Amino acid sequence: MAVAIAVLFGLTFGSFLTVVVHRTPRREAIGRGRSRCPSCGATLTWRDNIPLVSYLVLRGRCRHCGARISVRYPLIELGTAALFVAAVVRYQDDAVAAVIAPFLGLLLALGLVDVEHRIIPNAVVYPAIPLFAAAVVALDLAGRAASAVDAGIGFLAFGGGLFLIALIRPGGMGMGDVKLAGLIGLVLGSQGIAVVGVAAALGILAGGVGGAVALAAGRSGKSAMPFGPFLAAGAIVAALWGRQIADAYLSLLT
Repeated sequence: MAVAIAVLFGLTFGSFLTVVVHRTPRREAIGRGRSRCPSCGATLTWRDNIPLVSYLVLRGRCRHCGARISVRYPLIELGTAALFVAAVVRYQDDAVAAVIAPFLGLLLALGLVDVEHRIIPNAVVYPAIPLFAAAVVALDLAGRAASAVDAGIGFLAFGGGLFLIALIRPGGMGMGDVKLAGLIGLVLGSQGIAVVGVAAALGILAGGVGGAVALAAGRSGKSAMPFGPFLAAGAIVAALWGRQIADAYLSLLT
């Protein structure tokens, strides 16, 4: 039952994230105006906006003009649903899972936006930080498995660490990456500082490997490469298996 509910909410939240991915890079309001076909501009009705189902029923085409609908929309919905299920399976406390799950979905959306547009939109990150901070504090006050103090430390450590790098090496780190790191440190810090450390290590390692592969493929070292997707990927892995990775690493040192 819990998994079925996670799939339902994941598909619904994923549908919302498709709007975020499409509108925020274009500086369009997320919560205003009904969805429209990108090709003909026709307003979509409720039956055209049922997560995944509408895409399958319409066979991936607009009801009005017949233009093909990008497959990324159902893929984002399915990916978000998978992350919601993973959060429910990983976290025994349903209240904690209810906070982690949308956080993971948001990371997916931000990573996709950064890949396509080289930005991490403030319109998403700025409201997300106080919202998740409030959620973490509420969990802590309710006696759930979350620490508001560690969340604050994680926010300052990860976000502040990348901020120092941005100051020391201008152009080497975007401020969007700094804000994203702060959000990651905040949410994952609530589950332990070690989890933040795993997220940071995996994100930086993945970014380094990605940069090396890009250079080997002939890409110029002066060309910008988005770091947000690597931060997001590292955070997702850490959110689901961070404690196990940290314990395995520490066991190698003892």
